[in-house]
Amino acid sequence: MDAQGRGRADDVDPADQWVLNPNTGEYELRLGPSAPQSAVPGPRGSAPSPSRPGAPRGRTTTPVAPGRDVPPPRRRRGAPPEEPLPGRRGRRPVKQKSTAKKALLWTGGTMAFVLVAGATTGYLYLKHLEGNVGTADVGDAAASNFSKDEAFDILIIGTDKRTGEGNGGYGDAGSVGHADTNILLHVAKDRTNATALSIPRDLIVDIPDCQTKQEDGSQTVVAGQEDVRFNRSLGESGRDPGCTMRTVEAATGIKPQHFVMADFNAVKTLTTAVDGVEVCVEKAVNDKKSKLVLPAGTSKVEGEQALAFVRTRHAFGNEGDLDRIKVQQQFLGSLMRKMTSGDTLSSPGKLLKLADAATSALTVDKAIGKVGTLKDIALELKKVPTKNISFMTIPVKDNPAEPKPVTVVIDESRAPQVFDAINNDVSFTEVKAQQKKEKAEVAARLKGAKSAASDVRVRILNGGAVAGSAQQQLSYLQTEAGVTKSENAGNADAALAKTTLEYAPDQADQARRLADIMGLSGSALKPGKSVTNSQGLPAMTLTLGKDFKGAGVKLSSATAATPGVEKSTADKAQCAS
Repeated sequence: MDAQGRGRADDVDPADQWVLNPNTGEYELRLGPSAPQSAVPGPRGSAPSPSRPGAPRGRTTTPVAPGRDVPPPRRRRGAPPEEPLPGRRGRRPVKQKSTAKKALLWTGGTMAFVLVAGATTGYLYLKHLEGNVGTADVGDAAASNFSKDEAFDILIIGTDKRTGEGNGGYGDAGSVGHADTNILLHVAKDRTNATALSIPRDLIVDIPDCQTKQEDGSQTVVAGQEDVRFNRSLGESGRDPGCTMRTVEAATGIKPQHFVMADFNAVKTLTTAVDGVEVCVEKAVNDKKSKLVLPAGTSKVEGEQALAFVRTRHAFGNEGDLDRIKVQQQFLGSLMRKMTSGDTLSSPGKLLKLADAATSALTVDKAIGKVGTLKDIALELKKVPTKNISFMTIPVKDNPAEPKPVTVVIDESRAPQVFDAINNDVSFTEVKAQQKKEKAEVAARLKGAKSAASDVRVRILNGGAVAGSAQQQLSYLQTEAGVTKSENAGNADAALAKTTLEYAPDQADQARRLADIMGLSGSALKPGKSVTNSQGLPAMTLTLGKDFKGAGVKLSSATAATPGVEKSTADKAQCAS
């Protein structure tokens, strides 16, 4: 039996294969009436079971009553309750163990992904889900592993390939699968926030040369193209998801570590698994092309209707791709709220259906196709509060090369600050200070006496900030902040993502004063050695990193300044217009 069919028949609900063993309190996989039940080990170190003489030392089985090795099938709805065995009292229900974990991995465009992780049987089910997920080798376009201790970027690709039952009628039935819906998901290192950056399919970009792996294992390089739509970075000329990842890096400077790709089936199966998702429209919709029919106000959509909602372009705004992106972002926010609601997370059957439906529509890079890695990603994403997940679109403008623009180009006046914020792990939402769990010794660096500003001696280096920043900050410190014993020391030897202030132990009071003036965090203060300034006196070293926001602007601001850039968050419901 293949991986997708392991442990289930086509006419059996996957949730019905997992039953609660009243003797152990664990869910177990029931393969069928004649299949053996998976045993759940008892507590480590317990004595051998009296019902299993000769059991190996240190390995035990939980004792059960004769004839009760396998829990009976669950009673179907409407069936009369089973009578208790003669001479025996009804058994009290065993409480489900609190160690069961539920993990959520959401993805963008037209799909999302939920995994359930729970002790021994949860691991078995995760292995089953791993068999559902397809993998693709994209070479060095993707990272070789996933790190739980760092910020990470995953490129979410929704293709327009019409595979799957009922999808052939959606126009362009022969599509090779272009990059139709694209979201770059950035998850912060401290897991307090995330950013979902939509990339328009009609964005004009340069697609770089791309090495791809063929089905026979051979390697071939697909030649790049200049000034073409972003969606052509996948499918055309044999381009794989790695080509799309390379195109994202070339266009934005942000390198995705991994990718997750899905087709039309994902949104249909996933919304059905959660019994529908609420959406809102300001005006009644009757789109003959997508076949979306909705009354004004709030409605619940699932299956084909949910797919119509995220596909429609003619019912909202100016009927363009940018307005469709906004609708998809609103849909994703609603889907995430439904998936993390108590109604979903408290239902083991619904969670299993959700996981099985979602994973069957996914293709990922090889590094994250393993069960342990999928679980790790799910658990890391689960840490991010929905209120701190920002949905944005790359700032664009009409393509000036077209008389009647239907494509767009990156707006160089607004987009770079968005790209820099993501690269520097800066949040687009307010993150409360208590959410940033700095270690006690780091926070303590800001506590204590502060010297007078006129006693602060510091040399300033530019370590990645905009050219001229060191001189501008020097002028501010001397003329506005009273730090007259400061000087410009030129460029640092290497670029830094974050601004740092290195100081000797006897300069801690000076460091605290400068931190107060500049809004430096405790983690920016680096105990170390002093340097000698131009007057031959010991001084601290201030290195301005890429996060430096300008002379006189405090670095303690929790949000990135993005004037003119629309954004929304996953916790708020919105109506499409």
